[in-house]
Amino acid sequence: MDALMTAAVADPARISTRSIDRVAYASDASHYLFTPSAVVTAADAAEVAAILRAASASGARVTFRSGGTSLSGQACTDGVLIDTRKAFRRIDVLDGGARVRAQPGATVRQVNTRLARHGRRLGPDPASEAACTIGGVVANNSSGMACGTVENTYRTLESMVFVLPSGTTIDTADPDADRRLREEEPELSAGLERLRRRVQDDPASVATIRQQFAMKNTMGYGVNALLDFDTPVQMLAHLIIGSEGTLAFVAEATYVTVPLKPRIATALAVFPTLDDATRALPALVATDAATLELMDATSIRVGQGFADAPSQIRGFEVGAEAALLIEYQAMEQEHLDELVDRGARLLGGLPLRAPAELSQDAAERARAWKLRKGLYATVAGARPGGTTALLEDVVVPVPALAPTCEALQELFTRFAYRDSVIFGHAKDGNIHFMLTDRFEGDAAIGRLADFTDEMADVVLAAGGNLKAEHGTGRAMAPFVRRQYGDELYAVMCEIKRLCDPRGILNPGVIIDDDPVAHLQSFKLAEPIEAEADRCVECGYCEPVCPSKDLTLTPRQRIVVRRGMARAEAHGDHALARELRKDYDYAGVDTCAVDGMCATACPVLIDTGQLVKRLRREDQNPVLAAGWKAAAAAWGPVTRAGSTALTVTDRVPASAVSAVTIAARAVLGADTVPLYSGDLPGGGQGRRRLAGVQGGGDAEVVAVYLPACVNSMFGAAAGGIGATEAFVRLAQRAGVRVVVPEGIESLCCSTPWTSKGYTGGRDVMAKRVVAALRESTRDGELVVVSDASSCTEGFAHILHDAGLGYRTEDAVAFVERVVLPQLGAVMPVAESLVLHPTCSSTQMGLNPALAALADVVATDVRTPDAWGCCGFAGDRGMLHPELTASATAAEAAEVAEIGAQAHASCNRTCEVGMTRATGAEYRHVLELLEEATRPARV
Repeated sequence: MDALMTAAVADPARISTRSIDRVAYASDASHYLFTPSAVVTAADAAEVAAILRAASASGARVTFRSGGTSLSGQACTDGVLIDTRKAFRRIDVLDGGARVRAQPGATVRQVNTRLARHGRRLGPDPASEAACTIGGVVANNSSGMACGTVENTYRTLESMVFVLPSGTTIDTADPDADRRLREEEPELSAGLERLRRRVQDDPASVATIRQQFAMKNTMGYGVNALLDFDTPVQMLAHLIIGSEGTLAFVAEATYVTVPLKPRIATALAVFPTLDDATRALPALVATDAATLELMDATSIRVGQGFADAPSQIRGFEVGAEAALLIEYQAMEQEHLDELVDRGARLLGGLPLRAPAELSQDAAERARAWKLRKGLYATVAGARPGGTTALLEDVVVPVPALAPTCEALQELFTRFAYRDSVIFGHAKDGNIHFMLTDRFEGDAAIGRLADFTDEMADVVLAAGGNLKAEHGTGRAMAPFVRRQYGDELYAVMCEIKRLCDPRGILNPGVIIDDDPVAHLQSFKLAEPIEAEADRCVECGYCEPVCPSKDLTLTPRQRIVVRRGMARAEAHGDHALARELRKDYDYAGVDTCAVDGMCATACPVLIDTGQLVKRLRREDQNPVLAAGWKAAAAAWGPVTRAGSTALTVTDRVPASAVSAVTIAARAVLGADTVPLYSGDLPGGGQGRRRLAGVQGGGDAEVVAVYLPACVNSMFGAAAGGIGATEAFVRLAQRAGVRVVVPEGIESLCCSTPWTSKGYTGGRDVMAKRVVAALRESTRDGELVVVSDASSCTEGFAHILHDAGLGYRTEDAVAFVERVVLPQLGAVMPVAESLVLHPTCSSTQMGLNPALAALADVVATDVRTPDAWGCCGFAGDRGMLHPELTASATAAEAAEVAEIGAQAHASCNRTCEVGMTRATGAEYRHVLELLEEATRPARV
């Protein structure tokens, strides 16, 4: 960063030239690799304006990055990269959901979550909704499955606030916007008027624009704006849509939303061949299908490997088959019935491999869409090791889709791209295809060059566009002139010059006259640890990661590992050492190993498993021995920990904190927990519970393992704790459970697995297995625990031991077995905020958690900004900054909700959320016990 740009950023800490940050941001979801010279986390639009003014003065190159899910290289640079994700996440729902204003760092799913309660959604519906951001959706004019050309950003944007490279900031909703643009940017304003007349006076240009923008089209600039709008501000705003960060920065966008149609019917129809599927499309489009998603044979073959693969693609060996995911949507059931009847009659006459039924079952629909939405990353994840996935998308008129697919398959065969796959939005004639290769060396690059040239000829000859929704980026920049011709390409070049006269914004994207620009700077996948080697760097994992705003995301943890491997392969050992040194804190110490990344990853990569491996490989032998000894004497250790918490709870917190701070300075922050006054006192021991607990004289129905974390940390103020609540509820309901002898020495082993101390974990796992073999009568009884992370830990122990014993969290057990026997329940609160945990999410426990919450409170809210709290056992005490960062957005929303009660299902998470919000979080079972006390009911 030069001095001018550095001065433009108010806080120098938000500028990084560290190698680890530059490498972490080097990769987006595309097949290109550029390492930025610096990374800036901009604070607001005013700071972006200052940075752009400085860049224009110095000639520094600037690129914006939010979600980084773009596939054509438009979110990477070797210049200055500005992160517009962390500080730009505000969402304002307007007019009861009829409109929504969002900043560029908010994801589509986050916006739609806010809109859903109003029965509305955004028009754009990209498959990457979980990770792609409003900034990217505007920059690429993204569409999706049902969006087509009528509900994309171009058609549904009401207004935007944009910042030009000069620093001029315009709010297009301002009635004086055109006057301000004319006064502050006279050449730009006049130039747009001039270009409008130039295009409208050229019949050939008008005809080309009308033809090519009648289909999905993200190739070049949206010059249809010069025909569709009359004022410079509106022309400019709609040129900025789809401009991929090359004309301006969009600080916020206000959309007119569309209805969320609640009545839905879905079918997955399998055809004998791809040709059969594509030739059926015109008739299916005529039935008013909302979506028609195409998947070829390779897609089906990969999908068959899904644990929950739809039944329609199971049970046969895939040959040439293809599938269409067909969906009808309506506001009213009567209308849906009409659409289904129309679709069913047509499907009955099509050449299908088996009959296709239009189903309204939500679970069946979810399985089909999980297959489709995760298809790119899943297929790419199945690629041969060391190869790179290159995904392109094109569009042709629907009647031309069948011969175009046939021609593409011929090209795949001729150029030996054997693992190629075709899928996409067939209703719009928009298909994606993926090539996998190691794009390295003259032969591989030459093959890609020849293939791309011939592919362009095929698509343009069919009257199509070379980019439909992924953006021009770097991948198709050299082909813009070929698609539009010299005249319209010259218009586009003039648009770029008028907006960005110094050429500082995202150079090389959309406008690039180098005919081989698309064949340079390929990202070569260096092999790394098996846990993460399949990663395609799509970024789906990032929104759910608790460390995303503090250090690294899961994608970045993997990217940096690849950066280390790349540095070693190129002989840059100094860089590799630097990356390893900084990775200890950023990549390992501040990873919550919560597994939430796996819930979002299409190929089920749990980056926490990678971090656990790294911790195992780098374990301190002294600490490992100490933790193994602790496992051998776990009962006394937990009681000592509980006593210490009780004692310190009675001592001034500052005195205890000072001691732990001093110890951390000597022994390390990742070794000694930091004490703070918000930690509870110690809890009661578990030995007293050994034997049968509960009421009545019926048979024992479960083995109950009260979690040691509930005995280590005492209950929240005024509470009795989850363990005591469970025992009282069982007594009250006449349900009997047995607690094993020696319970005080049993643990789920999570403290050892998360830290990588395998010796201690083995000691504990053997003890748990031995106790459960006896107490469950070798698996006859279900194993129940009362902290969600501990339930998950016990399940892992049993799985690793090859035992098929059933495990169930106390929340689910109580909802299933105990609650029906409790009789009347009197709510204890008018309003309650619920915090699910990472473990409850992964175990599918959240529906039961919500069900219990609904009976103890009248109004229950799970914050839209809910996420893993990052406390992660003791990680929140070792690195409190992790929990503070992870809970910031949720805590702000909790304060806004202002609920009467707060609940969760894991004691350390309750401690973390109490710390974050200042409100006492209690286990939901405590609230249920209170709600069913005889005195109340």
